[in-house]
Amino acid sequence: MTTRTRKILVAFALAAAAVAPAFAQQTLLNVSYDVAREFYKDYNTAFVAHYKKTTGKDVKIDQSHAGSSAQARAVADGLDADVVTMNTTTDIEFLADKGIVAKDWAKKFPDNAAPTTSTMLFLVRNGNPKGIKDWEDLVKPGVQVVVVNPKTGGNGRYAYLAAWGYVKKKGGSDAQAAEFVGKLFKNVPILARGGRDATAAFLQRNIGDVLITFESEVLSIDREFGAGKVDAVYPSISILAENPVAVVERTTAKKGTGELAKAYLDYLYSDEGQEIAAKHALRPRSQAVLKKHAATFKPVQLFTVQELFGSLAEAQKVHFNDGGQFDKIYTPGGK
Repeated sequence: MTTRTRKILVAFALAAAAVAPAFAQQTLLNVSYDVAREFYKDYNTAFVAHYKKTTGKDVKIDQSHAGSSAQARAVADGLDADVVTMNTTTDIEFLADKGIVAKDWAKKFPDNAAPTTSTMLFLVRNGNPKGIKDWEDLVKPGVQVVVVNPKTGGNGRYAYLAAWGYVKKKGGSDAQAAEFVGKLFKNVPILARGGRDATAAFLQRNIGDVLITFESEVLSIDREFGAGKVDAVYPSISILAENPVAVVERTTAKKGTGELAKAYLDYLYSDEGQEIAAKHALRPRSQAVLKKHAATFKPVQLFTVQELFGSLAEAQKVHFNDGGQFDKIYTPGGK
Protein backbone atom coordinates (compact mmCIF):
# COMPACT_ATOMS: atom_id res chain seq x y z
CA MET A 1 0.00 0.00 0.00
CA THR A 2 1.48 3.36 -1.04
CA THR A 3 1.78 6.30 1.34
CA ARG A 4 -0.72 8.23 -0.80
CA THR A 5 -3.29 5.38 -0.61
CA ARG A 6 -2.79 5.09 3.15
CA LYS A 7 -3.38 8.84 3.56
CA ILE A 8 -6.58 8.64 1.50
CA LEU A 9 -7.89 5.70 3.60
CA VAL A 10 -7.09 7.53 6.84
CA ALA A 11 -8.87 10.62 5.54
CA PHE A 12 -11.93 8.53 4.68
CA ALA A 13 -11.91 6.91 8.14
CA LEU A 14 -11.67 10.28 9.88
CA ALA A 15 -14.48 11.69 7.75
CA ALA A 16 -16.67 8.65 8.52
CA ALA A 17 -15.98 8.97 12.24
CA ALA A 18 -16.94 12.66 12.17
CA VAL A 19 -20.19 11.96 10.33
CA ALA A 20 -21.18 8.81 12.29
CA PRO A 21 -22.61 10.55 15.38
CA ALA A 22 -24.94 12.60 13.22
CA PHE A 23 -26.44 9.39 11.82
CA ALA A 24 -26.16 7.29 14.97
CA GLN A 25 -29.40 5.56 15.83
CA GLN A 26 -30.99 7.04 18.93
CA THR A 27 -32.07 4.61 21.63
CA LEU A 28 -34.83 5.35 24.11
CA LEU A 29 -35.50 3.41 27.34
CA ASN A 30 -39.09 3.19 28.57
CA VAL A 31 -39.21 2.13 32.24
CA SER A 32 -42.70 0.87 32.93
CA TYR A 33 -44.91 -1.24 35.17
CA ASP A 34 -45.31 -5.00 35.01
CA VAL A 35 -48.51 -5.67 33.11
CA ALA A 36 -47.89 -3.09 30.36
CA ARG A 37 -45.14 -5.06 28.64
CA GLU A 38 -47.26 -6.55 25.82
CA PHE A 39 -48.92 -3.21 25.12
CA TYR A 40 -45.58 -1.44 24.79
CA LYS A 41 -44.15 -4.19 22.57
CA ASP A 42 -46.89 -3.45 20.02
CA TYR A 43 -46.82 0.30 20.62
CA ASN A 44 -43.04 0.50 20.16
CA THR A 45 -43.25 -1.22 16.77
CA ALA A 46 -45.91 1.26 15.64
CA PHE A 47 -43.99 4.26 17.00
CA VAL A 48 -40.67 3.26 15.34
CA ALA A 49 -42.48 3.03 11.98
CA HIS A 50 -44.29 6.35 12.57
CA TYR A 51 -41.07 8.13 13.59
CA LYS A 52 -39.21 6.81 10.54
CA LYS A 53 -42.05 7.91 8.26
CA THR A 54 -42.33 11.42 9.73
CA THR A 55 -38.66 12.21 10.41
CA GLY A 56 -36.69 9.76 8.26
CA LYS A 57 -34.78 8.65 11.39
CA ASP A 58 -34.34 5.16 12.77
CA VAL A 59 -34.83 4.72 16.51
CA LYS A 60 -34.63 1.78 18.90
CA ILE A 61 -36.90 1.48 21.92
CA ASP A 62 -35.85 -0.61 24.91
CA GLN A 63 -38.30 -1.70 27.63
CA SER A 64 -37.93 -2.39 31.34
CA HIS A 65 -40.83 -3.78 33.38
CA ALA A 66 -41.36 -4.63 37.06
CA GLY A 67 -43.55 -3.42 39.94
CA SER A 68 -44.13 0.30 39.38
CA SER A 69 -42.72 1.53 42.71
CA ALA A 70 -39.68 -0.72 42.37
CA GLN A 71 -39.15 0.77 38.90
CA ALA A 72 -39.42 4.33 40.21
CA ARG A 73 -36.80 3.53 42.84
CA ALA A 74 -34.52 1.99 40.19
CA VAL A 75 -34.74 5.21 38.14
CA ALA A 76 -34.04 7.28 41.26
CA ASP A 77 -31.02 5.07 41.92
CA GLY A 78 -29.59 5.75 38.46
CA LEU A 79 -31.38 3.62 35.86
CA ASP A 80 -31.20 5.83 32.74
CA ALA A 81 -34.85 5.89 31.66
CA ASP A 82 -35.72 8.43 28.97
CA VAL A 83 -39.41 8.09 29.81
CA VAL A 84 -41.38 6.53 32.64
CA THR A 85 -44.85 5.09 31.98
CA MET A 86 -46.37 4.10 35.31
CA ASN A 87 -49.73 3.09 36.78
CA THR A 88 -49.83 5.51 39.71
CA THR A 89 -49.04 9.20 39.94
CA THR A 90 -47.22 8.73 43.26
CA ASP A 91 -44.40 6.87 41.48
CA ILE A 92 -43.82 9.83 39.16
CA GLU A 93 -44.28 12.34 42.00
CA PHE A 94 -41.52 10.46 43.83
CA LEU A 95 -39.20 11.16 40.87
CA ALA A 96 -40.40 14.77 40.59
CA ASP A 97 -39.57 15.37 44.26
CA LYS A 98 -36.02 14.25 43.53
CA GLY A 99 -35.71 16.57 40.50
CA ILE A 100 -35.49 13.65 38.05
CA VAL A 101 -38.67 14.58 36.16
CA ALA A 102 -40.23 18.04 35.88
CA LYS A 103 -42.18 19.34 38.88
CA ASP A 104 -45.08 20.15 36.52
CA TRP A 105 -44.87 16.82 34.67
CA ALA A 106 -48.67 16.33 34.87
CA LYS A 107 -49.21 19.47 32.78
CA LYS A 108 -46.79 18.44 30.01
CA PHE A 109 -49.33 16.16 28.29
CA PRO A 110 -53.16 16.05 28.07
CA ASP A 111 -55.44 14.44 30.68
CA ASN A 112 -53.02 14.94 33.60
CA ALA A 113 -50.36 13.21 31.51
CA ALA A 114 -52.35 9.96 31.65
CA PRO A 115 -53.14 8.78 28.08
CA THR A 116 -54.97 5.64 29.28
CA THR A 117 -56.88 4.42 32.31
CA SER A 118 -57.83 1.05 33.74
CA THR A 119 -59.75 -0.47 36.61
CA MET A 120 -59.43 -3.39 38.99
CA LEU A 121 -61.37 -6.59 38.51
CA PHE A 122 -61.21 -10.21 39.65
CA LEU A 123 -59.79 -13.13 37.72
CA VAL A 124 -61.11 -16.49 38.87
CA ARG A 125 -60.41 -20.00 37.72
CA ASN A 126 -62.40 -21.29 34.77
CA GLY A 127 -66.04 -21.82 35.72
CA ASN A 128 -65.67 -19.66 38.86
CA PRO A 129 -65.75 -22.64 41.28
CA LYS A 130 -66.00 -20.40 44.38
CA GLY A 131 -68.89 -18.38 42.89
CA ILE A 132 -67.15 -15.02 43.32
CA LYS A 133 -69.29 -12.08 42.21
CA ASP A 134 -68.32 -9.02 44.29
CA TRP A 135 -65.98 -7.71 46.97
CA GLU A 136 -67.92 -9.38 49.84
CA ASP A 137 -67.01 -12.78 48.42
CA LEU A 138 -63.30 -12.06 48.90
CA VAL A 139 -63.58 -11.91 52.69
CA LYS A 140 -65.38 -15.25 53.07
CA PRO A 141 -63.58 -18.04 54.94
CA GLY A 142 -61.73 -20.41 52.62
CA VAL A 143 -61.28 -17.91 49.76
CA GLN A 144 -57.64 -17.20 48.96
CA VAL A 145 -56.88 -13.87 47.27
CA VAL A 146 -53.72 -13.12 45.27
CA VAL A 147 -52.77 -9.44 45.23
CA VAL A 148 -49.69 -7.29 44.66
CA ASN A 149 -47.92 -5.81 47.69
CA PRO A 150 -49.28 -2.22 47.90
CA LYS A 151 -45.81 -1.07 48.95
CA THR A 152 -44.11 -2.26 45.76
CA GLY A 153 -46.71 -1.86 43.02
CA GLY A 154 -49.52 0.43 41.93
CA ASN A 155 -51.51 -2.68 41.05
CA GLY A 156 -51.63 -3.54 44.76
CA ARG A 157 -52.37 0.02 45.87
CA TYR A 158 -55.33 0.26 43.51
CA ALA A 159 -56.64 -3.15 44.67
CA TYR A 160 -56.47 -2.00 48.30
CA LEU A 161 -58.08 1.39 47.57
CA ALA A 162 -60.79 -0.23 45.44
CA ALA A 163 -61.76 -2.53 48.32
CA TRP A 164 -61.72 0.38 50.81
CA GLY A 165 -63.72 2.55 48.41
CA TYR A 166 -66.29 -0.19 47.86
CA VAL A 167 -67.24 -0.04 51.55
CA LYS A 168 -67.30 3.78 51.52
CA LYS A 169 -69.45 3.94 48.37
CA LYS A 170 -71.93 1.56 50.02
CA GLY A 171 -72.28 4.03 52.90
CA GLY A 172 -69.74 2.52 55.28
CA SER A 173 -67.39 4.42 57.60
CA ASP A 174 -63.58 4.44 57.50
CA ALA A 175 -63.59 2.10 60.50
CA GLN A 176 -65.83 -0.34 58.62
CA ALA A 177 -63.65 -0.03 55.53
CA ALA A 178 -60.53 -0.77 57.59
CA GLU A 179 -62.22 -3.84 59.11
CA PHE A 180 -63.30 -5.08 55.66
CA VAL A 181 -59.89 -4.60 54.04
CA GLY A 182 -58.27 -6.24 57.07
CA LYS A 183 -60.46 -9.33 56.55
CA LEU A 184 -59.61 -9.36 52.86
CA PHE A 185 -55.86 -9.31 53.51
CA LYS A 186 -56.24 -12.13 56.05
CA ASN A 187 -57.25 -14.19 53.01
CA VAL A 188 -54.04 -13.24 51.14
CA PRO A 189 -51.53 -16.12 51.31
CA ILE A 190 -48.66 -14.19 49.67
CA LEU A 191 -48.03 -10.63 48.53
CA ALA A 192 -46.72 -10.55 44.95
CA ARG A 193 -43.94 -8.10 43.96
CA GLY A 194 -45.72 -6.86 40.83
CA GLY A 195 -48.64 -7.61 38.53
CA ARG A 196 -46.82 -10.21 36.46
CA ASP A 197 -45.52 -11.92 39.60
CA ALA A 198 -49.12 -12.08 40.89
CA THR A 199 -50.31 -13.63 37.62
CA ALA A 200 -47.50 -16.20 37.74
CA ALA A 201 -48.41 -17.10 41.34
CA PHE A 202 -52.06 -17.54 40.36
CA LEU A 203 -51.64 -19.45 37.10
CA GLN A 204 -48.22 -21.11 37.19
CA ARG A 205 -47.93 -21.85 40.90
CA ASN A 206 -51.69 -22.41 41.26
CA ILE A 207 -51.95 -20.22 44.38
CA GLY A 208 -55.30 -18.72 45.33
CA ASP A 209 -58.90 -18.71 44.15
CA VAL A 210 -59.03 -15.15 42.84
CA LEU A 211 -56.52 -12.64 41.50
CA ILE A 212 -57.23 -8.91 41.87
CA THR A 213 -55.55 -7.14 38.97
CA PHE A 214 -55.91 -4.61 36.17
CA GLU A 215 -58.53 -5.15 33.49
CA SER A 216 -55.75 -5.22 30.88
CA GLU A 217 -54.24 -8.36 32.42
CA VAL A 218 -57.18 -10.48 31.18
CA LEU A 219 -56.06 -10.18 27.55
CA SER A 220 -52.41 -10.73 28.44
CA ILE A 221 -53.31 -13.97 30.21
CA ASP A 222 -55.41 -15.20 27.30
CA ARG A 223 -52.51 -14.54 24.93
CA GLU A 224 -49.80 -16.00 27.15
CA PHE A 225 -51.56 -18.95 28.76
CA GLY A 226 -54.39 -19.62 26.29
CA ALA A 227 -58.01 -18.50 26.42
CA GLY A 228 -60.33 -20.21 28.89
CA LYS A 229 -57.92 -20.50 31.82
CA VAL A 230 -59.61 -17.70 33.74
CA ASP A 231 -62.95 -15.92 33.91
CA ALA A 232 -63.12 -12.16 34.45
CA VAL A 233 -65.51 -10.97 37.15
CA TYR A 234 -66.43 -7.29 37.23
CA PRO A 235 -67.31 -6.12 40.76
CA SER A 236 -70.29 -3.78 41.15
CA ILE A 237 -67.97 -0.90 42.16
CA SER A 238 -64.31 -0.35 41.35
CA ILE A 239 -61.68 2.36 41.05
CA LEU A 240 -60.54 4.47 38.10
CA ALA A 241 -56.80 3.95 37.69
CA GLU A 242 -54.88 6.50 35.64
CA ASN A 243 -51.68 5.46 33.83
CA PRO A 244 -49.40 8.54 33.94
CA VAL A 245 -46.32 9.19 31.80
CA ALA A 246 -43.36 11.58 32.00
CA VAL A 247 -40.10 12.50 30.29
CA VAL A 248 -37.06 11.86 32.49
CA GLU A 249 -35.19 15.16 32.10
CA ARG A 250 -32.15 13.90 33.99
CA THR A 251 -31.51 11.33 31.25
CA THR A 252 -32.72 13.20 28.17
CA ALA A 253 -30.54 16.22 28.99
CA LYS A 254 -27.51 13.94 29.18
CA LYS A 255 -28.34 11.88 26.06
CA GLY A 256 -29.94 14.59 23.94
CA THR A 257 -33.13 12.53 23.57
CA GLY A 258 -35.64 15.13 24.80
CA GLU A 259 -37.33 15.61 21.41
CA LEU A 260 -37.58 11.86 20.82
CA ALA A 261 -38.94 11.22 24.33
CA LYS A 262 -41.66 13.85 23.88
CA ALA A 263 -42.60 12.46 20.46
CA TYR A 264 -42.79 8.97 21.96
CA LEU A 265 -45.24 10.04 24.67
CA ASP A 266 -47.22 12.35 22.35
CA TYR A 267 -47.92 9.40 20.06
CA LEU A 268 -49.75 7.62 22.89
CA TYR A 269 -52.55 10.16 22.35
CA SER A 270 -52.76 9.57 18.58
CA ASP A 271 -55.60 7.52 17.10
CA GLU A 272 -53.18 4.66 16.42
CA GLY A 273 -51.73 4.80 19.94
CA GLN A 274 -55.22 4.81 21.46
CA GLU A 275 -56.32 1.91 19.23
CA ILE A 276 -53.33 -0.18 20.32
CA ALA A 277 -54.16 0.61 23.96
CA ALA A 278 -57.77 -0.52 23.45
CA LYS A 279 -56.61 -3.77 21.85
CA HIS A 280 -54.62 -4.44 25.03
CA ALA A 281 -57.68 -3.66 27.22
CA LEU A 282 -56.28 -0.33 28.42
CA ARG A 283 -59.13 2.19 28.44
CA PRO A 284 -58.38 4.90 25.85
CA ARG A 285 -58.97 8.58 26.65
CA SER A 286 -60.33 9.09 23.13
CA GLN A 287 -64.12 8.79 23.44
CA ALA A 288 -64.37 7.76 19.77
CA VAL A 289 -61.93 4.87 20.24
CA LEU A 290 -63.54 3.90 23.56
CA LYS A 291 -66.95 3.72 21.88
CA LYS A 292 -65.57 1.47 19.12
CA HIS A 293 -64.38 -0.99 21.77
CA ALA A 294 -67.44 -0.88 24.03
CA ALA A 295 -67.62 -4.70 24.01
CA THR A 296 -64.19 -4.91 25.68
CA PHE A 297 -64.86 -2.37 28.41
CA LYS A 298 -67.78 -3.57 30.49
CA PRO A 299 -69.77 -0.94 32.37
CA VAL A 300 -68.84 -0.72 36.04
CA GLN A 301 -69.50 1.99 38.62
CA LEU A 302 -66.13 3.74 38.93
CA PHE A 303 -64.98 6.18 41.60
CA THR A 304 -61.84 8.30 41.49
CA VAL A 305 -59.02 8.43 44.01
CA GLN A 306 -59.66 12.18 44.41
CA GLU A 307 -63.30 11.58 45.31
CA LEU A 308 -62.55 9.37 48.33
CA PHE A 309 -58.89 9.85 49.22
CA GLY A 310 -58.04 13.41 48.14
CA SER A 311 -55.13 12.30 45.98
CA LEU A 312 -52.84 9.32 45.55
CA ALA A 313 -50.16 11.24 47.46
CA GLU A 314 -52.51 11.62 50.44
CA ALA A 315 -53.55 7.97 50.18
CA GLN A 316 -49.87 7.03 50.16
CA LYS A 317 -49.24 8.90 53.43
CA VAL A 318 -52.30 7.55 55.22
CA HIS A 319 -52.31 3.98 53.94
CA PHE A 320 -49.00 2.83 52.46
CA ASN A 321 -46.12 4.66 54.13
CA ASP A 322 -44.40 2.79 56.95
CA GLY A 323 -46.71 2.70 59.97
CA GLY A 324 -49.77 3.52 57.84
CA GLN A 325 -53.13 1.75 57.66
CA PHE A 326 -51.80 -1.12 55.56
CA ASP A 327 -49.14 -1.97 58.15
CA LYS A 328 -51.83 -1.92 60.83
CA ILE A 329 -54.15 -4.35 59.07
CA TYR A 330 -51.74 -6.74 57.34
CA THR A 331 -49.66 -9.43 58.99
CA PRO A 332 -47.71 -11.85 56.74
CA GLY A 333 -49.34 -15.22 56.40
CA GLY A 334 -52.78 -13.82 57.24
CA LYS A 335 -52.35 -14.55 60.96
